[in-house]
Amino acid sequence: MKKCKIEVLKTTFHEDLAKQYGCKNLGKCPMHKVGDIFYGDYSKPEGLCDEAWKSMYQYVFALSHGCDKFYYEDWIDKEGVAICSCNDGIRPVIFKIESTDEEAKINYEPIK
Repeated sequence: MKKCKIEVLKTTFHEDLAKQYGCKNLGKCPMHKVGDIFYGDYSKPEGLCDEAWKSMYQYVFALSHGCDKFYYEDWIDKEGVAICSCNDGIRPVIFKIESTDEEAKINYEPIK
């Protein structure tokens, strides 16, 4: 199993939705900045938002296990890449997930 590089490509903010539904003084997501990089495999990388991980873990899992392209090859043309966003509809963060050649370090505890 390989590690995946997870990079923040864009942080967005839907002001119209924030005005209608958001809390006072809501702005772009404070958790991540453009250019932030994480490495993941079977578990959430430290520092990555829990909700972001929920939206991307299946792509990280697939890429780390050798998937090249998704969805009948009609989504992203570049092999070994997925583009996704977190679940925040008012201020979504856009991520690029890319397979690497680095082996994941898996620490299994023996069952007693």
